[in-house]
Amino acid sequence: MSLKIEDVKRVAHLARIAVTEAEAEEVLGKLTGIFGLIEEMRRVDTTGIAPMSHAADVTLELREDKVTETDRHVLYQSAAPATADGLYLVPKVIE
Repeated sequence: MSLKIEDVKRVAHLARIAVTEAEAEEVLGKLTGIFGLIEEMRRVDTTGIAPMSHAADVTLELREDKVTETDRHVLYQSAAPATADGLYLVPKVIE
């Protein structure tokens, strides 16, 4: 893909970014380099290679699913101003 200085200025205008001529030239050089790298990567033959979700093929160790803490909701609710049937009661705020 070939970019021109007018393309950079147009994108800057659309993004409401003020750029000087020197800044536009610098951005054009950087974007041209990025697009060149993308084109280079597109030329690589990837047939027969399965896509990966991560650069390193890793798996996480799973732990046993078991309860490690005791139920302390009664203790937590003892400091509340009002509770009923295990729920906190709060004042009505929407009419």
